[in-house]
Amino acid sequence: MPYRIRIDRELCSGYAECVGLAPEVFELDTREKSVVVDPEGTDDESILDAARACPVDAIILIDEYEEQVWPA
Repeated sequence: MPYRIRIDRELCSGYAECVGLAPEVFELDTREKSVVVDPEGTDDESILDAARACPVDAIILIDEYEEQVWPA
């Protein structure tokens, strides 16, 4: 089951590490903030890698049990 992905837009600084690692899932909007375009665009491990790469921990991942996976 895919993660539920939330982006804290107050924290997002537009580094685009997530876009570089999972461009099927993330892109930058006109304000240079990350948005989710397809939460099922790649495998869970790649999404987790993209979240971990965010230097400001703006990507929050929730699993199927409603547990927060990232940031831990």
